[in-house]
Amino acid sequence: MIDINLLRTNPELVKENIKKKFQDQKLPLVDEAIELDSKIRLLKKEGDELRASRNTLSAQIGALMREKKIEDANKIKETVSKNNLRISEIEKEQVVLAADLRKIMLIIPNILDKSVPIGKDDSENVEVERFGEPKVPNYEIPYNADILESFSGLDKESAGRTSGAGFYYLIGDMARLHEAMIAYARDFMIDKGFTYCIPPFMIRSDVVNGVMSFAEMDAMMYKIENEDLYLIGTSEHSMIGRFKDQIVKEQELPITMTSYSPCFRKEIGSHGLEERGVYRVHQFEKEEMIVLCKPEESMNWYNKMWRYSVDLFNSMNIPVRQLECCSGDLADLKVKSCDIEAWSPRQKKYFEVCSCSNLGDAQARRLNIRTKGEKGTYLVHTLNNTVVASPRGLIALIENNYNEDGSITIPAPLQPYMGGKTIIYPKK
Repeated sequence: MIDINLLRTNPELVKENIKKKFQDQKLPLVDEAIELDSKIRLLKKEGDELRASRNTLSAQIGALMREKKIEDANKIKETVSKNNLRISEIEKEQVVLAADLRKIMLIIPNILDKSVPIGKDDSENVEVERFGEPKVPNYEIPYNADILESFSGLDKESAGRTSGAGFYYLIGDMARLHEAMIAYARDFMIDKGFTYCIPPFMIRSDVVNGVMSFAEMDAMMYKIENEDLYLIGTSEHSMIGRFKDQIVKEQELPITMTSYSPCFRKEIGSHGLEERGVYRVHQFEKEEMIVLCKPEESMNWYNKMWRYSVDLFNSMNIPVRQLECCSGDLADLKVKSCDIEAWSPRQKKYFEVCSCSNLGDAQARRLNIRTKGEKGTYLVHTLNNTVVASPRGLIALIENNYNEDGSITIPAPLQPYMGGKTIIYPKK
């Protein structure tokens, strides 16, 4: 959510930003918001004047009563009573108008960073740099479901009976490799100075509305029936929500945390669920990182965070590339975002495994997360990035470490988490 002062002082900038995101249908919202804001401020002015008048008249009533001028005092009391009635009407009207204004402000997109490339959708995202050499072996690499099943490591049929489409059982070495990757990612981030946390896996609606747009919420999140609770689609939501309505001490910034959680997503939309494999599913596990920092430090943290993902995947023999998200592909709260994509030697192309985002002060404004220092109280900036999410990360791991005989070489950093194993062999 942008600052209302920006709308008041530079509405054309806000409109131009909307055009860059190819959301022209939202252009009328700017003028609607300005009109509502003007009405609210006029009502406030009228209310303040009436309250000041009431104080003056109340003093006059007291003086008249002491002088036994009852009739004059009663006339002023009638005026005060009328003023009180009007003040009550104003306050009720302000509440309604403020709610209408907030609803619009939540829809108007955040101001993009100047470096964001302009494009309509993800097809116009821009490759920035590659890390590690993408290789295609001279032998066939099977589909991810077939690799997992060769290790007796995947059972989607039983999951379909217990839970429906989009769920799965991971078993044996594949389950262990999945957990090894998550544990390694956790320790990797702890070594970078991040504090480890296991957050709540359900959050209330006011937190949901604070961390994401309504469109994202409807497409992603599962609501608990008859409860004001949602299953998290990513742990950054409950991690950022931890600081709701808090004033963080400036000397405590930056706050850097890494969190583990299961994640639950509807996966509604054009992509849909993956019928056989585990690339797009309803449930997965993830290691996440978040940062709360001073505004002037957020871009430095943004660049550090996506680099951590690059280093992590490269350490597991997985080539990756950084893909800059264009304006039309950015969620409305984001100032700047990039994807880290892993190389798929089977598909001979890259696929998304991480997403790093700088949200500026948008989430902090929605959730009222502030800090206080020598220059007064101000909003923090929030950032998030995937460390690793599995089973998508598991797909990248098994494809890039798959051998001609069907075995999988365990990258050195994962071997301690696999009981010292250096290689695992298929059972089928």
